[in-house]
Amino acid sequence: MTIDKIFSLRRKLFLSCISLALFNSSCSKFEEYNTNQHDATELIMTYDDLKTGAFFAQMQKNVVLFKDGSGEGSNQTSDYQVAQGLTSDLYSGYIAPTGTWYGGVHNGSYNFITGWIEKTFTSGFVGVMPAWQEIVKIAREQQRPQVAALATVVKVEAMHRVADAYGPIPYVNFGTGTLRNNYDGLEEVYTKFFAELDESIDVLTNYVQGNPGATILPKYDVVYAGDATKWVKFANSLRLRLAMRIAYANPSLAKIEAEKSINNPIGVITSTNDRTSLKHSIDLVYYHPLFEISTTFNAGEARMSASMDAYMNGYNDPRLAAYFTKATGDGGYHGVRLGITSSVWTRYVDPTRISGLNMNQSSTEIVWMTAAESYFLRSEGALRGWSMGGTAQELYERGISTSFEENGVAGAATYIANATNTPRAFTDNADGSSFNATQPSTITVAWNPAASTELNLERIITQKWIAMYPDGPEGWAEFRRTGYPKLIPVVTNSSNGTINTATQVRRIPFPQSEYNNNRAGVQVGVSKLGGQDNGGTKLWWDKK
Repeated sequence: MTIDKIFSLRRKLFLSCISLALFNSSCSKFEEYNTNQHDATELIMTYDDLKTGAFFAQMQKNVVLFKDGSGEGSNQTSDYQVAQGLTSDLYSGYIAPTGTWYGGVHNGSYNFITGWIEKTFTSGFVGVMPAWQEIVKIAREQQRPQVAALATVVKVEAMHRVADAYGPIPYVNFGTGTLRNNYDGLEEVYTKFFAELDESIDVLTNYVQGNPGATILPKYDVVYAGDATKWVKFANSLRLRLAMRIAYANPSLAKIEAEKSINNPIGVITSTNDRTSLKHSIDLVYYHPLFEISTTFNAGEARMSASMDAYMNGYNDPRLAAYFTKATGDGGYHGVRLGITSSVWTRYVDPTRISGLNMNQSSTEIVWMTAAESYFLRSEGALRGWSMGGTAQELYERGISTSFEENGVAGAATYIANATNTPRAFTDNADGSSFNATQPSTITVAWNPAASTELNLERIITQKWIAMYPDGPEGWAEFRRTGYPKLIPVVTNSSNGTINTATQVRRIPFPQSEYNNNRAGVQVGVSKLGGQDNGGTKLWWDKK
């Protein structure tokens, strides 16, 4: 089924559901307004955001897939697992898969499973893009540009994850009446991202300045409860993130877009209270999908990675307990390497030997952007000579201290000053010496003004990577963009030579469904990719 057909079917089904919801809501309000039913319905839909609110909630819930109890008969946690848990969460160096699938010869050993590389693509084009198009249409009818701007910010947050996974996608002309199936090169897509963010930020900034304390879609916003000021801060921080993403591909544009965010009168995220996450509330009862994957799926299908073991144990990082569980055998934190394809997998779900993920069922939030990330982005910008409102060292240290605060951990000052500890060599705690690995890096935590720019960049990205855990898409993107942190390589590379073991996975191949149903479109995408449609081809911004 092509994107056009998916979109049309999804739109019809969703609009039918919305129509029923609107009918029920308008009937309940009819006596209160005591006016013509049709006029009252339109008024109520404007006042209560019924036309746009449900679509907006749908968009937010599809940025990162999770299980919220809706969707009878569906397994949304498994959707997360194949969309992120078995791709970017692995390639970022955060998580190791400990399921028994395919004898270990799967995504974790660079042998892509067809059904596991579909969901990232379809989640955006089915769950986000059609809903965004409806919101923009209705917002224009209601003359509420701030609503369209807010939806567009969420769209960019969702779709840059898709683009950063595959490369070219059909994006630029989506919703304009032209062929939606035509793939755009990644540079074109990023140009569109910046144009959309620039316009949306201007609209939202003007709205906030003209309406102090303003809210937008407060009943349907599970991130900021409609707080328009916080949305501007996130939008600026998102623009800063994407600007940094293209720092090697287009340095001049990167600097321009980054400094726009810093110079905006409302600015970027600076407080833990402003971090972007799905809040647990009466309106949204959910648990982080990694909780179930790591605790109940076949006795656990996700564990601490070898790279996290090497870095966090080497630094004696106080955040270890916030991220992972102790192995009950020796009370230590022990990880797993990717690409183990033998029958020893059962040892890696054994809690006496290996560390699981510390996820609280009722309180762990799905985070789109930490406050710490905003500081690390600014630190790198300052290192590059951009105007970021502080020095690289000041912003770097604020990033670390903010991460400690976000995780409820003490000891940031001591950690920041540590100029001795380095990542340690990895010792496999389940299988003796078979899968041990050498020390991945010698980078220390403490800032060194005398160090080279490159060494301080490694320092920034390494701490940024730790602070962003478990945001796999961002951790993986930053590793590909900068080469940091230096991750422990895969044990067995089953890619038949298409992926270099040292440089690791650079992208996800296009879904087979696109070849089956949209061959002409995906072939355009491959032509704009700059290489073969495999996991070893670098994306446009991957220029270092």
